[in-house]
Amino acid sequence: MSEKNKEQRYLEISKQITELVGGRDNIIATAHCATRLRIVLKDYQIADLEKIEDVDLVKGQFVAGNQLQIIFGAGLVNEVYEVFSRYTGTENSSLGDVKAAGAQKMNPVQAVIKSLSDVFIDIMPGILAAALLLGLTGVLSKWDVVTGNATLSAINRLASLASSGIFNILPMAVCYSACKRYGGKPILGLIVGAIMLDSSLANAYDAAQGLVVPEVLHIFGLNIELVGFQGGIIIALMMGFIVAKLDVFFDKKIPDVVKLLFSPLCTVLISTVLLFTIVGPVGRGLSNGITFVLVWVTENLGALGYMIFAGVQQIIVITGLHHIFGAIEAQLLTDTGRNFLNPLMSVALMGQGGAVLGYLALHWKNNKTKELCIPSFASTLFGISEPAIFGVNLRYKFPLVGGCIAGALAGGYVYLTDVASLGFGTTAVPGIAICDPANNGYLNYIIAHLIALAGGALLTVILGKAFDRKADAPAEPSKGAAQTPEKEEAPVEEVKRVELYPCSNGTVKNISQSRDASFASKAMGDGIVVEDPDGEVYAPCDGKVSFVFPSRHAVGIAADNGADILIHCGIDTVKLDGEGFECFVQEGQRVKKGDLLIRFDEPAVRAKGYDTEIMMTIEAGDSIQVKVSADEGAGRGDVVAIVEKI
Repeated sequence: MSEKNKEQRYLEISKQITELVGGRDNIIATAHCATRLRIVLKDYQIADLEKIEDVDLVKGQFVAGNQLQIIFGAGLVNEVYEVFSRYTGTENSSLGDVKAAGAQKMNPVQAVIKSLSDVFIDIMPGILAAALLLGLTGVLSKWDVVTGNATLSAINRLASLASSGIFNILPMAVCYSACKRYGGKPILGLIVGAIMLDSSLANAYDAAQGLVVPEVLHIFGLNIELVGFQGGIIIALMMGFIVAKLDVFFDKKIPDVVKLLFSPLCTVLISTVLLFTIVGPVGRGLSNGITFVLVWVTENLGALGYMIFAGVQQIIVITGLHHIFGAIEAQLLTDTGRNFLNPLMSVALMGQGGAVLGYLALHWKNNKTKELCIPSFASTLFGISEPAIFGVNLRYKFPLVGGCIAGALAGGYVYLTDVASLGFGTTAVPGIAICDPANNGYLNYIIAHLIALAGGALLTVILGKAFDRKADAPAEPSKGAAQTPEKEEAPVEEVKRVELYPCSNGTVKNISQSRDASFASKAMGDGIVVEDPDGEVYAPCDGKVSFVFPSRHAVGIAADNGADILIHCGIDTVKLDGEGFECFVQEGQRVKKGDLLIRFDEPAVRAKGYDTEIMMTIEAGDSIQVKVSADEGAGRGDVVAIVEKI
């Protein structure tokens, strides 16, 4: 497919999604991750979410963390996002903006879980690298060809050192990341994390075994044992939060003259006192309690406990609560040296992958189903289950049930063969690298996943035939059929030719000379740019206001011949969130050529560091032809473009 055809296809997708979510003015921010287009909406009630699943190339949709997440798949989402963000005027949003906007709508439980997930995002690369090296060195150390060769043995020894580094300082890394996440100076979190592991303190593991006698301090009658916090992941999370809040507090309260000296001093000193008097003891109790419960479940419920966890784990993924498992896995590894949760989560995921294959088998002749299922299954092989869950299994329900049952069966096998991991953060095919090789670990890891895969596929086929859900398959579009949502268009009168005039006073140039690369590329359409405007924006023709962007920096006009015109004031001015902008029209309002649309404080906007040029683009199409004739001498009374309906 040519680049032009791809652009047109993605533009059509963007139009459909925008209409289905309630229009451009219902969109607060957009961004994308590895597989999903993420959109924060003002009002989710007016969005037709189910119909989004029928849009071309969409593999599924769901709302999580107060974000509408539309699944396209790795690679494709990047290309779709570029067109979608330009079309909706949200190209200056970032993933951080989307998260911040979504967080404003979260309940307290969701906010806590999201923040815990954010803490581990920054340190996850180090954990994954160490875990992979740990599994690799564990295997190589048992090979005679490695142990018998001085060079290979030395390399393996260095790899072993590299694998243990992050785990030796994990509390420090967590405290650093948590402090950064909660708004404090990261270096202060790093300092308190270093205090937790100070070599002058009694080693926590040695103290627990009675191998050392810790120093005891007496403060106001309290006996405080100076024991280190090796493995104190929960404590590090708590301390990172406390350090950040103290840092913010003292920065506000201490005068600027002495802030640099006394703010960090007070933060570190008080944090240290709290660490040894309150947070440390409470955190140790909480950590021990979590580990105790998990170990108790495995020892007392046996295979049943494993099966229950593996059976419901992907349900937990749907709620978003699964992000908290990272902290629990880290604590479990610290306390026991093995992580039995990781393979359980992995087989639970693979059960959903098998369910996708089962659903595909039921609807093999449907090309839309193939487009949906094959990439979704491929994602599960690399530890990503969301496309499978939200794109197929949850959507049609019975595959989700089949996948959960298969996960539970595989969880029972994990228990019987004592499969565990030496790290966390990766599952499925990559997860084999961190599998504990003891007790034929690699072989049993593979068998457990085959049980989940085959079981999910078989159970889904059985359930699908039993409940006769074939009617729920995505409809195969007939050749030549229009795939755009139907919409009523009632033009004021039959108009074929529309003349466009400059939308502002200033120097008029072709849009290709815009300093905004996305507009200059004409991806948004041909048009003009007005440099050095006076801050007033006028309607370039008769028409109807199709949208007003929430930050009042952009307006859309639907000309009477059906042409779509976008007027965008400034570059990156969306970040001002409407400050300095005043809008005089609203969506659906009829306007005449020369009517005032927007007024903005051009000097103030420029003083804040933003470019104030105004871009006006016209969207061409199969029935719309655009001819731009802008030159630098054009004034408000000169025609700069002609739009004709073919």
